Amino acid sequence: MSTATLSILAAPAGLLGLIGLAGLAGLRNPCDPQRPGKAVRMLSLLGLLGLAGIWINGAGAMGAAGALGLWNHQDPRLAFWGRLGWLFPIGTFYIVHYAVG
Repeated sequence: MSTATLSILAAPAGLLGLIGLAGLAGLRNPCDPQRPGKAVRMLSLLGLLGLAGIWINGAGAMGAAGALGLWNHQDPRLAFWGRLGWLFPIGTFYIVHYAVG
């Protein structure tokens, strides 16, 4: 994929990181600790890597991982946002592309 194409796709990819803000709803309505999926919910810490989007175009999509804190939530609306957190590998692609050169 050419560098020009990656640059064009970087802006929309970075906006995917805003999905991670939905993870903040877990502060007010925490997931029941008895529900399975605690390991997946711990992946929400990867959302902090979305801050790399300040320096690396497209890496902001890593912020979507913040929504994984809502994974398997008892409220179906919040669980939907938790499933959207799996879009974070898009940002991983941009970070790897930046690291490799």
